[in-house]
Amino acid sequence: MPSFDVVSEIDHHELTNALDQANREIGTRYDFKGSNARIEANGNELVLEAEAEFQLKQMAPILKERLAKRGIDVGCLEFGDVVEMNRRARQPVKVREGLDQDIARKMVRLIKDSKLKVQAAIQGEQVRVSGKKRDDLQQVMQLLRDANLGLPLQFTNRRD
Repeated sequence: MPSFDVVSEIDHHELTNALDQANREIGTRYDFKGSNARIEANGNELVLEAEAEFQLKQMAPILKERLAKRGIDVGCLEFGDVVEMNRRARQPVKVREGLDQDIARKMVRLIKDSKLKVQAAIQGEQVRVSGKKRDDLQQVMQLLRDANLGLPLQFTNRRD
C-alpha cells in the first residue's frame, strides 16, 4: 500500500552555513562597522545581537536571504521580541522543527474532511498518510501545500 510521511525539518548543516555567510556579510558591511553585531546559534534558537534595534531590523533580511539561498524555508523562523539593555539589543529567533500535536491534528482533520480514500495517522512529530492509489496521495500532498498551516512541510519516505 503506497504511503508517505509529512514532516517539517531543516538541514542543520545548511543552517550553520547560512549563519556563517550572514555573519560574514554583517561583518563587512559599512553600516555595521565597529558595532560587533552578530547572529549566534544555540540549538534550535538563534539570537540576533547588535547595538540598536534598527540594526536588528537590518540583520533580519540578511538572515532570511542567506537561508533562502541555502534552500531553507524562512517560514520556519519565529522572531521574538527585541530586548534592549546596556547599549545592546537582542532578538531571539526560534527555528521551528517538527509537527506539534495541534498542527498534526489539524492536518489529519483536513485530510479526513477531504473525503479522499486515504488514512492519516500521527506518529510522533510526523503524520503518515497511506492509501491504495498514488493519485489520492498526490491530491493529499497538494491539499496540504495549499492549506498554509504556517510551517514548511516536506513529504518523505514515499513507498509503493
